[in-house]
Amino acid sequence: MIRTKPRRADPGTPRRPGRDALGAVSGLLAAFAGLALAQLAAAAVRPEAAPVTAVGGAVVDATPAAVKEWAIRRFGTDDKLVLTLGIGALLAIAAIAAGLLAVRRPAAGTALAAAFGVLGAAAALSRPEAAWQDVLPSLTGGFAAAGVLYLLVRAIPRPRPRPSGAGPPGAMDRRGFGRLALATLALSAGAGYAGRRLGAFGDAGATASRAGFVLPPPTVPAPPVPAGAELRIPGTTPFITPNRAFYRVDTALVVPRVDADTWRLRVHGDGVSRPLTLGLRELLDRPLVEHDATLTCVSNEVGGPYAGNARWLGVRLADLLREAGVRPPSQGGPADQLVARSVDGMTLGTPVEAVMDGREALLAVGMNGEPLPFRHGFPVRMIVPGLYGYVSACKWLRELRLTTFAAYDAYWVRRSWAQQAPVKTQSRIDTPRPFAEVAAGRVAVAGVAWAQHRGIARVEVRVDAGPWREARLGAADGDDTWRQWVWLWEAAPGGHTLQVRATDRTGAVQTGERAGTLPDGATGWHTVTVRVRG
Repeated sequence: MIRTKPRRADPGTPRRPGRDALGAVSGLLAAFAGLALAQLAAAAVRPEAAPVTAVGGAVVDATPAAVKEWAIRRFGTDDKLVLTLGIGALLAIAAIAAGLLAVRRPAAGTALAAAFGVLGAAAALSRPEAAWQDVLPSLTGGFAAAGVLYLLVRAIPRPRPRPSGAGPPGAMDRRGFGRLALATLALSAGAGYAGRRLGAFGDAGATASRAGFVLPPPTVPAPPVPAGAELRIPGTTPFITPNRAFYRVDTALVVPRVDADTWRLRVHGDGVSRPLTLGLRELLDRPLVEHDATLTCVSNEVGGPYAGNARWLGVRLADLLREAGVRPPSQGGPADQLVARSVDGMTLGTPVEAVMDGREALLAVGMNGEPLPFRHGFPVRMIVPGLYGYVSACKWLRELRLTTFAAYDAYWVRRSWAQQAPVKTQSRIDTPRPFAEVAAGRVAVAGVAWAQHRGIARVEVRVDAGPWREARLGAADGDDTWRQWVWLWEAAPGGHTLQVRATDRTGAVQTGERAGTLPDGATGWHTVTVRVRG
């Protein structure tokens, strides 16, 4: 047998793995360039039209309710960040795939890059309140990415076909390709920075309008919080939740920043004899009411954190509806549903009867003595005590339309949640924490309980399924806020299980039957397991 030595590759010939690696890099650089230029284009259209935001919003809309609930349980208020990072990771994978494909078939690879721009445009058009201009950022980014990918792939060093070293048109050596890649990176970063700066400049009016907005004094001030409402037990939730700590659950990947000077509210629909269109100053010409109320998200599991208590300032919603000629169904009005629409297209459906039954339903402009934070709905949001937020607490409000539940399903109702959603009586153990280790002897078991619009009459605690023991309640600040409670436990060494239940002022006792949050809120007794050391 004659053995021959394998042919040695020309030292100047890049190996296929090297070309593939450069193709992958080209795909990532092209995607970065496309996203940067899309961000720049979105600054001229609106932030919600940026591809990642548009696609993320479409993903949220299409996600089954059970999956959304899992995401909220698993990631809490970081769910939007996780979604954005997930979209970024998928885009990176797709960019690498496009780059690898473009090395072998440039036309196919660039077509794949452009296709993602078309996908982003379709997602932008699917969003509520979409306009044709919303497709421009995604299309700009997609076709820019395709063009950059084509140029980079053409510049990748290729095998030298002739001893002379002449390569295909456009091919560079590795140093030349590296310089082109760095230039692409620098220009893309510049475009992205410019897009963010221009976007921030576009938000400057909203930021300035909030900074210059001084809350008027209330016509009907709230009484001081009773001295005994705050029990001051270490480890318990404060009676008034600071704005920075107040929970946020919504679908907005980009927090809307609304200019108060250009904000308008429209009131119209069935049974509205005098349609209204109001600016903020016109709204504030009406009497302002200050009211303490606890808000609760329907996604809050038993013992969960999505409840908060604040002092709100706003205009009575019932008065505004009567001004528009609206009558509740009990007085012969044709509409039983009030559909609130946000500037980002979110819709929430509230029973008209609940809004007009005498409770302090507000169009709120203030929260704990300051203008609403942007993340909590500046300049105007709804507050309806006694109802879960998804049917009552519309942020960034821009429209109120009177209709019927039979005629229209709001956003969450179309996604398997109940039309009617009164808050269920709940109680929570804040201290000791689950799986905590405490010393034997007297231990303060404490927390909060709520039953908005009904009030809390009693809280009871039991240990290891023993008899229920009545806890001491903090002073009540009306029926619309939670109440703190505490029970002093003589803890014996060993492992123990603590449970809590509340009774509202109608006499209804919180059920121990466990149920998830779908379709109208969780039920069950909050249970905490602790270990007592001797």
